[in-house]
Amino acid sequence: MKVSEITIKDICQQIRTEDAYLTEEDRQYLEILLPAAMDYVKGYTGLDEAAIDIHEDITIAVLVLVSDMYDNRQMTVDKNNVNRVVDTILGMYCVNLL
Repeated sequence: MKVSEITIKDICQQIRTEDAYLTEEDRQYLEILLPAAMDYVKGYTGLDEAAIDIHEDITIAVLVLVSDMYDNRQMTVDKNNVNRVVDTILGMYCVNLL
């Protein structure tokens, strides 16, 4: 699956909830998180949307990021707790070497 093909249903599978049980507020929040996760991936790697679609394993990183953002809705985040799956996958495609 490509990153551009991720749906709310795919995100629901990642966060382990049924689409039918989502409130309208949760649905709207997930719709905000998906582009935020994609922007994070683009900023981290230096790749554009077409390039992140080429690598299907980046889809896993995006889904994990959305899940983490959904589960950890707080004002401050400990930067030392970087998800190793995300870091490893995105590190393989990073062209931002500065």
